[in-house]
Amino acid sequence: MTSLAERLDRQLPTTTALVEVENLRVSFGDTEVVRGISFTARPGECLAIVGESGSGKSVTARTLVGLTGSNASVTADRLDLGGADLRHASERAWRRLRGRQVGFVLQDALVSLDQLRRVGDEVAEPLRLHGWGTRRSRPAKAIELLDAVGVPEPEVRARQRPYELSGGLRQRALIASAIALDPPLLIADEPTTALDVTVQAQVLDLLAAAKERGTSIILISHDLSVVARLADEVAVMREGEIVEYGAASQVLQEPRHEYTRMLLDAIPSEHTRGTRLTGSTARVRRPVDEGVPVLQARNLTKVFRGPDKVDRTVVDDVSFELFGGETLGIVGESGSGKTTLARMALAILRAEAGEVLLRGEPWTALTPGQRRPLRKQIGVVYQDPLSSFDPRWSVGRILTDALSTAAHPPSSQTEARQRAVRLLEQVGLGEHHLSAAPLRLSGGQRQRVAIARALAPEPSVIVCDEPASALDVSIQAQVLDLLTDLQDDLGVSYLFISHDLGVIHHMSDRILVMKDGRVVEHGSADDVFERPRHPYTRRLLTAVPRLRPA
Repeated sequence: MTSLAERLDRQLPTTTALVEVENLRVSFGDTEVVRGISFTARPGECLAIVGESGSGKSVTARTLVGLTGSNASVTADRLDLGGADLRHASERAWRRLRGRQVGFVLQDALVSLDQLRRVGDEVAEPLRLHGWGTRRSRPAKAIELLDAVGVPEPEVRARQRPYELSGGLRQRALIASAIALDPPLLIADEPTTALDVTVQAQVLDLLAAAKERGTSIILISHDLSVVARLADEVAVMREGEIVEYGAASQVLQEPRHEYTRMLLDAIPSEHTRGTRLTGSTARVRRPVDEGVPVLQARNLTKVFRGPDKVDRTVVDDVSFELFGGETLGIVGESGSGKTTLARMALAILRAEAGEVLLRGEPWTALTPGQRRPLRKQIGVVYQDPLSSFDPRWSVGRILTDALSTAAHPPSSQTEARQRAVRLLEQVGLGEHHLSAAPLRLSGGQRQRVAIARALAPEPSVIVCDEPASALDVSIQAQVLDLLTDLQDDLGVSYLFISHDLGVIHHMSDRILVMKDGRVVEHGSADDVFERPRHPYTRRLLTAVPRLRPA
């Protein structure tokens, strides 16, 4: 009897609609998370499925590759790939399909890649599983694939392990693995979320080239600008249902559903500067205090030694000033040195040369003991707050621990609880969140707790390292509005790092553009975005995906 995989091998090149889904339903226990959705995906076209966390879009993607989970109940009137019915496919059949007929790119590359294996081995894994090449030819193919997705020094990166790479490089390695066998269907679940704008453009060009070759792409994304760049059709999901479905030009330019319009209105850009994203009302700005800088870097330099024993200067003679109530945005590609610069500003990393001043006084030149009483003046909000929380602690304990470092710490448990509640209220949460474990909170709620923790010692500066890049567009809008409201109320200053140029333009007063560890351009947000002087800045701006104008 002919196997499912063999039938697919025969049918895939000739079918009109590669994927046909009718009335797909997915439940976990009594909870139905995908509620009767239908769509098709054709060779040489891209279907984008967009929506917020919990909308069911990622569960839909995992269902199409047989990874929904053993505890899931999946039903459909039709679930076809290349004319073959997948509703009752065995696990053995799914294993034969994954990689060869269907490539799958997950959002969280750090979890998806084996941290104990070299990156080159991870990229070459589909080749090995499906018998492509030899033990000697597969490593060269892996390097070729890494180079194709824009990984710099692919020979070096292939010998490293995933935890040694930046988030953007890990994501590119995952994409390289997914396209290794050039499968006819590629499902990409938020494939560009962790990528800077130029690498994002490279990946989108790569996906567009695959589409031109006839590959069918199902793109899962909350970034509607990325969707506009690649999609032919768009399905908008909300609470497990498709609320709008049609040609990309229609959905993105003339949306019919109010939820789609809300998603479009929440996108930060040059047009949203000076307004709140949730409601589009004008900000009431507190004036910037241009006296003594609250944070000042002088000629910072940092060198790291790579796995090839070669020293690389990752921050090279960088200086900046941050004033009271101001937001200084730092942009650049992965590896440009922006996060290393932030870690030196926080005195987490020691610079080979240069120093940082806090309110005009030495900061990084001090010993750890001398810095300890001053550390409350500078806080930090990371991209992934969950990794920065003790998983054993409740939200209440996280906040009371942070309050213990304040200039005037709570004198009793009752006062500590009261102040923790006030912090939660400042960030739009409530007293009932005190007992919650961070793992049980949504991504937006966790980021609000991270902001509350940073505010607890009443700092004058908060370093924001990609604080909204992993969030849905509407939750991102809420977090960015929260940060601007806190700045207007408290006068706090932000050193704001992001690869999203729309977010940077929306948030920043001044901008540093970094490339290869150096500052190549510095100026007001409007000057940098509207009158860029450096070719690299112009290249960054050219690479930004944009919604087509209505």
